[in-house]
Amino acid sequence: MLYRFFKAIFHVLFKILYRYEAVGLNHIPASGPVVLCANHTSNLDPPFLGTPLDRDVHYMAKAELFAVPVLGWVLPRIKAFPVKRGGVSKESIRLSLGLLKDGNVIGIFPEGSRSNAGGMGKKGAASLALRGDAEVIPAAIIGTYAPFRKMKIVYGQAIDLSEFKEAGSEGLELATDKIMSTIRAMKAEHEKK
Repeated sequence: MLYRFFKAIFHVLFKILYRYEAVGLNHIPASGPVVLCANHTSNLDPPFLGTPLDRDVHYMAKAELFAVPVLGWVLPRIKAFPVKRGGVSKESIRLSLGLLKDGNVIGIFPEGSRSNAGGMGKKGAASLALRGDAEVIPAAIIGTYAPFRKMKIVYGQAIDLSEFKEAGSEGLELATDKIMSTIRAMKAEHEKK
C-alpha cells in the first residue's frame, strides 16, 4: 500500500520537476523473475527506475539506512531490504534469490555506487540473474536531475546470458561486461535524441 502511495507521489513529482519520459516499457515482462539493471547517478535512481512500471521493484539498500528513525520503518514497506557495506551477505543473496523464485522484480545498479558511474560493473546482478533464472532487462537513466530539465529512462530488450550459465567466475565477469556495455550503448544512443 505504501509502495503504491509513494509511487503515485514520485510520478507527479517527476512529471513536474523533470518532465520524465519512459521508453521501452513493453520490454518489461508482465510476470516472472526479472533483474532490472541500470546505471547509477543519483539517490533518486531507485524511484525513477521503478515509478513507470506496473510491477513492484525490490531493492537492496545499505543496512545503515534501516537504523535511521522513520526511514528504517519506511524502507521495508517500499520493497527495500538491507545489505551490509563492503559486500553482499549470504542472507541478502538468499533473500534476493527467494524474491526471484517467487517471480518478483529486483532493481540493481551494477556500478555499485554513484561515484563509479561508467566504471566497472559488479558481478552480483549477473550472478543473481543466472542463479535465479531471471530475465535481465537493461535500463538507461538519462539526464542530471536538474530541475525542469528533461529526464528519460529507457528499458531495453532482455539480455541473453545463457552462454555464461556454466562459465564460472570468468563467465560472470563476461556476463557483467555484456550488461554494462548494453546499458552504456543504450545511454549513448538516447542521449543523442
